[in-house]
Amino acid sequence: MVEQSRYKSILFHAASVIVGVVFAFSGFVKAVDPLGTVYKISDYLVAMHLDFLGSLAFVASFVLFTVEFLVGVLLIFHVNHRTALWLASLMMCFMTPLTLWIALADPVSDCGCFGDALVISNWATFWKNIIIVLLIAVMWIFRKEYRPWVQPLPAWLTSGTVVIAIVGVGINALNNLPLIDFRPYKIGTDILEAMTLPDGESPDIYETSFIYEKNGEQKRFSLSEAPYNDSSWVFVEQITELVKKGAQPPVHDFSIITPEGEDITYDILYSDRKTYLVVMYDLDKTNLRYLGNIQELYERAKTEEAGFIALTASSFLIDEFREKHNIEYPFALTDEIQLKTMVRANPGVVILDGSVIVDKFNPNWCHEKRQGK
Repeated sequence: MVEQSRYKSILFHAASVIVGVVFAFSGFVKAVDPLGTVYKISDYLVAMHLDFLGSLAFVASFVLFTVEFLVGVLLIFHVNHRTALWLASLMMCFMTPLTLWIALADPVSDCGCFGDALVISNWATFWKNIIIVLLIAVMWIFRKEYRPWVQPLPAWLTSGTVVIAIVGVGINALNNLPLIDFRPYKIGTDILEAMTLPDGESPDIYETSFIYEKNGEQKRFSLSEAPYNDSSWVFVEQITELVKKGAQPPVHDFSIITPEGEDITYDILYSDRKTYLVVMYDLDKTNLRYLGNIQELYERAKTEEAGFIALTASSFLIDEFREKHNIEYPFALTDEIQLKTMVRANPGVVILDGSVIVDKFNPNWCHEKRQGK
């Protein structure tokens, strides 16, 4: 009987620690990059045609990572365990059917459950949640085996400290960029190298075919069989299909296009001088309070004879924005997703030395840490 009770206790405590680690890790990586979580929640709302709730994504981000991290820490250290178990159960009652829908409908390619720190498929996310549900069931079945591990501090004080700490991590990330950068544009990255497939990897393989019509009948031809020179056949459409999914380089779809349509991506990446890239992915959402700091940075770039260009996805707002705020520096166009990935600030600054990222920061630091750099 004693041996059986021992096994129950081991199962209970092991399940608590495993679930706690998963929750704590998930909450921490979201807190490190709260804007990334905001973007992911917004993607889900758009996919579910609930984009009118987009204004709540910011609050939802903080609530989500705070609860996840709190539950994880409480389960790991067996503090206020019953409350943590209830919270974990309620979250999984919501998240498990949601991740099943995501796996079936595939509205986004990455669930975002572990931020950019660990990217897993939508189906992997669902099965991970099934395992967590089973472990939570183990905790409920053997909950009488609970023994507190941390006694000195009251549970409310421990919980409050954890909440303050993780919210502080999130606020710090908003003001000073993520504490840990898990994205492909981290400092030290050579963008040219990151745009190249690793040795031995092959890109996506596509197959192109053509639909032609003759005497009211349509027929599909391969690229080599198409009747290009037979005037009796009339071209209808071209079809390009993905045959085999290949690898993607860490940085893909990165480009810098002038408002006039000129591609200057490689002009910048192959430059032998420093280039300041100011990221303003959405000019309607750009924090205007830092435009003065950006102007000072522009003046510094001129004295250094460095390149300076603002990147945005708001192509139709550039002229109006520049005129309204008396902006001298040039603008160029880049994909919004790439800009959000480059730096978690709007505006944010990325400094290149040739094609290597040597620094990146939120421009509220221009008067402080970056002074004299």
